[in-house]
Amino acid sequence: MHPPHGRLAPSPTGAQHVGNARTYLIAWLSARSRGGRVSLRIEDIDTWRNKPRAAAEALVDLRWLGLDWDGEPVVQTTRLPEHTAALEELKRQELVYPCTCTRGDIATAASAPHAEHEGPTYPGTCSGRRAADAAGISTPFAWRFRVTDTPSYDDICAGHVELDLHELGGDFVIWRNTNVPAYQLAVVIDDAAIGVTEVVRGDDLIPSTPRQLLLYLALGLTPPSFAHVPLVIGTDGRRLAKRHGDTRLSALRAAGVSAEALVGLLAWSCGWLPEPTAISARELLPLFRWESIPRSPFVLTAELLARIGYNH
Repeated sequence: MHPPHGRLAPSPTGAQHVGNARTYLIAWLSARSRGGRVSLRIEDIDTWRNKPRAAAEALVDLRWLGLDWDGEPVVQTTRLPEHTAALEELKRQELVYPCTCTRGDIATAASAPHAEHEGPTYPGTCSGRRAADAAGISTPFAWRFRVTDTPSYDDICAGHVELDLHELGGDFVIWRNTNVPAYQLAVVIDDAAIGVTEVVRGDDLIPSTPRQLLLYLALGLTPPSFAHVPLVIGTDGRRLAKRHGDTRLSALRAAGVSAEALVGLLAWSCGWLPEPTAISARELLPLFRWESIPRSPFVLTAELLARIGYNH
């Protein structure tokens, strides 16, 4: 077995918080504990959502946590030529088609709404088009991938996963009508380009995985293994947000919380420590175990934050 190649992929659409830190720590430890590489990619293709200085601050946050990476950071928006080449290959295979539907069109045609982050199922309005039909379309259009099946897969953390993409949105967008790649295509091309063999991310992205497996197959690329870890949530059962108070890493730093105190809390939440004891990321390397991580979300309370010296 070759050492794994993992990656950290912060998005500059907002500040990094405790939930992000837990996922990054797990991803880093999984690769480093087996002598593997870790790459860093700034996922900035949602340019209209990017916040000033957020990318630079993410690097500060990662270094503060004690997480390093190999080579120079990759900036996703610099890789548009590679994304475009992948789109052209999918067009050649007639696996995508131009779609002029708006979000409103899709919502109106859908028989029922689905999960909040998935949206309604695409009704196939434009699926009769061929790739060449794009030349005759004068209005903005996206490119959708034709879903014929849903690959199942074995997740390192979540176990065996079987979904039905027809129930989770159907044909999906891989290229937006603003002429930029969508998340699903961009991450596949970028992970394959640097040889990523293990993707660790939040379990809210489990529905993305069969979509990405379809793209890996269509483009003749070798998919990585996937590990989807439970999220950090507030006491209301919802993912961390401003309503839960300020859990930004920069806020913890400003309040004098040490990185070791936070890492110890996160390590305890993953079952690697019996108590939330201050420890560095590197000291956790011999303690890392996938099987110790609980399958349920980690509930972050004000009391736990107070234990590490943060009263927000």
